[in-house]
Amino acid sequence: MRACPKNRLNDAVSIRFGRMLNAECRMLNASATTIYNPNSMTDAIRRKLQDEINALEHELVHELPKEIKKAAALGDLSENAEYHMAKQRQEFVKARVRQLGKRLAQLSMVNMNNIPKDKVGLGSTVKVFDNDKNEEVEYNLVTSEESDVAAGKISTTSPIGRALLNKKVGDTAVVVTPSGKRELEVISLSTIHDVAAE
Repeated sequence: MRACPKNRLNDAVSIRFGRMLNAECRMLNASATTIYNPNSMTDAIRRKLQDEINALEHELVHELPKEIKKAAALGDLSENAEYHMAKQRQEFVKARVRQLGKRLAQLSMVNMNNIPKDKVGLGSTVKVFDNDKNEEVEYNLVTSEESDVAAGKISTTSPIGRALLNKKVGDTAVVVTPSGKRELEVISLSTIHDVAAE
């Protein structure tokens, strides 16, 4: 087998490595755009809620009426457990669809351009000093659908989230909890706009 000249081999390796790097950079840029595009956050949640509404409406229109009819055919409705369970499920599904519809309407009114650029808001990552625990804690403010306290993702509607909203670096947020008040001093802040700019 004929050996490839060293300089041509190096050129081939450089070209291949360069292509790999370019492809990786394109993937990273695409994922960054997807993750940090200010509007993509609520778009993903809206899709998730709409999918749940579609599934529940299908159950409400197609599956539950059959179950109720089938249970009603069994006889005495006053002692018919299957009938009562199906009716309860129907009421629950109706209430859940209404609740999800309201949430969708609220999300459609969220304008990411109205989120402050120098204060804590939706999508912000905040490092605070907890005076009670004498430790630093980092929180990421998200919607209630995305909250995961164990991962440091707290809802803007949670007690800590509400207390931190509109705070700047150096401000102190007072959180009212069942065990008393907690003071959180904002040490550093990165808003959704900062991350998007990166």
